[in-house]
Amino acid sequence: MLLRPPQPLWALAWALLAGGLQAASLAWPGSGAPQWWLQLASLTALAWLLLQPASSWRWAAALGWVFASAWLAGTFWWLFISMHTYGGLAAPLAVAGVAGLAGFLGSYYALAAAIFGSLTAKARYHRGFVAIIFAALWTLAELARGTWWTGFPWGAGGYAHVDGPLAALARSVGVYGIGFVAALLAMLLAQTRRSDWGRGRTWGALAAGLAVLAGLAWQRHCATQACHPHTVPSRPALTLALLQGNIPQDEKFQPGSGVPLALRWYAQELGAAKAALVVAPETAIPLLPQQLLPGYLEAIAQHYRQGPQAALIGIPLGNKVLGYTNSVLGFGPQQAAPYRYDKHHLVPFGEFIPPLFQWFTQMMHIPLGDFDRGTVAQPPLHWQGERIAPHICYEDLFSEELGARFADPSQAPTIFINLSNIGWFGDSLAIDQHLHIGRMRALEFERPMVRATNTGATAIIDHRGVVTHQLARHTRAVLTGQVQGRGGAPTPYARWVAHWGLWPLWIFCLLLVLAALGLARQQRMNGLLHNPVP
Repeated sequence: MLLRPPQPLWALAWALLAGGLQAASLAWPGSGAPQWWLQLASLTALAWLLLQPASSWRWAAALGWVFASAWLAGTFWWLFISMHTYGGLAAPLAVAGVAGLAGFLGSYYALAAAIFGSLTAKARYHRGFVAIIFAALWTLAELARGTWWTGFPWGAGGYAHVDGPLAALARSVGVYGIGFVAALLAMLLAQTRRSDWGRGRTWGALAAGLAVLAGLAWQRHCATQACHPHTVPSRPALTLALLQGNIPQDEKFQPGSGVPLALRWYAQELGAAKAALVVAPETAIPLLPQQLLPGYLEAIAQHYRQGPQAALIGIPLGNKVLGYTNSVLGFGPQQAAPYRYDKHHLVPFGEFIPPLFQWFTQMMHIPLGDFDRGTVAQPPLHWQGERIAPHICYEDLFSEELGARFADPSQAPTIFINLSNIGWFGDSLAIDQHLHIGRMRALEFERPMVRATNTGATAIIDHRGVVTHQLARHTRAVLTGQVQGRGGAPTPYARWVAHWGLWPLWIFCLLLVLAALGLARQQRMNGLLHNPVP
């Protein structure tokens, strides 16, 4: 190896540091920019630690758990703000809550590292196969974190590559596929020796990898830059007005301050906007329709029913009998009834309370409740030739659910719109991280991603994942701009995820692990045959 093996305590310290750098790679403190090279370097450090001689599966599990816990705690530390600053939970309990969540989710990676350590300690593989095993196990941990217990995939390693060379893979294999390739490269780098750089095959492999990436980048360029006639947009760009109310989170649901401010400002801007589509964020109207002053919602509907405009507005709906939903209402001309979208993927503790955790939520002063779920692939809003697919808050984390909307070509989105309120997390890196998540979805589906939020990032992202318009965060303002909807054939990722979800990745990685287990068993059997027990 390139470096001397570290002592055990130093190894844990290095794993802790590498995990922190993995978190920073997703959105660098200060600039908020993703650092793809840092994600690769920090994961390479963990891979190198796992390769050290005398590593048992228990030690590998400890390294994996320390790395992942530091990475995840450093990624979503801002949950502390929602629990302590706005929820009133005592600071030590809020810290314990973040650390406990990171530690629990880190156990997936501890298991992956333990299996890797067990396999590589008992069998000798080609370096390329060792890298494949590591990538498969690491991706399975990422998939488990994003799926089990409703899933919380925030901070997946692939998001650091939204501006990097691996971004070209998004249209084919999505963020988890990018994560697989990054883990593969990290383990290959960790196994590289100085002598390898003097060999022609090393340079040949490097050249081949660069050629593949260049080919994928050119394919993506052709798909997004109209190299083919059928990809040229046939419709004019849609004009937008995105309303960012910047209602203080500690006042947002207070009847004497935030509520009247929100109702007054959003009604004013909904009436004054001139764009073809006006969007107000998640719970822009913070009251149920029956709690509003008589005629408030009807006046908004009447305004858009008579003019050449449409609007999407975040609002809670329902009652005790029918249940409650976190929803979007759409108003436009000649509508028999408003368009409606109900949030499907609910936030644990925020929109539903998991069993046995009522005691925890009662310790916080946050308007929590049990909401009903909408269906996965709800119809889009049809407006000015576009099929506009809204989704709410962190639903854009679940690309398999957004991808399900491509199963019916006649309903496939031409524009995605995310309505969010992450004011719960203050002026933190959560805003930058969420923006990069939206950019990754644009890369995967090659559809624009529009974001209307309470405090930021309110932005327009084109089908190439490029931010074309953006408001300053934590300002009360209206972002005006244009977005060009994209139709035509869906990306390869959209096609396969629409029909099979993430199962192809699960099966692919599981087959690789089973193959490694089979080879390890065969090698053990061969060892017994050559060295029979006396």
